[in-house]
Amino acid sequence: MPSAKILSEKQAYVADLKAKFESAVSGCVVAYGGINVTKLRKELREAGVDYMVVKNTMLRLAVKGTSLEGLAEQFKGDTAIAFAHEEDPMSAARILCKYQDGDKSKKFVVKAGFMEGKVMDAAETNAIAKLPNREGMLSMFAGALTSTLSGLAVAMQAYADKQEEPAA
Repeated sequence: MPSAKILSEKQAYVADLKAKFESAVSGCVVAYGGINVTKLRKELREAGVDYMVVKNTMLRLAVKGTSLEGLAEQFKGDTAIAFAHEEDPMSAARILCKYQDGDKSKKFVVKAGFMEGKVMDAAETNAIAKLPNREGMLSMFAGALTSTLSGLAVAMQAYADKQEEPAA
């Protein structure tokens, strides 16, 4: 039986983890296979993503009784967790899936993800990671809107030109 001091420290750690799960907009659970991920950690930190290796027991306790309890089955083996925040909700999935695709050893695997309180499997997480970020989506929307308006302007001009032609 652990001492009261150690038990209270672990309870505080689990409470902190639970708060991270609740405050995160999205996140990913990965099996990192014990490989060194220094470059990955730097990229995640620059994107504002919290990435940490946590004991599976602590993770299970943190999600117990929450809407993310379905993640508990993924907490096996070498597990790391990444939490994305408001700046770019898809940054964690995007960076981790890109790293997974480039990992030649195939030890680094995205196991699951979550977004807005819903658990996603690996396939859904990988699909979400392929979506562009907010700025990319806005520029795509603006491009589509601009092309539609320019097409409409060309059609209106052609109609106006046709109306001005003298009858033969």
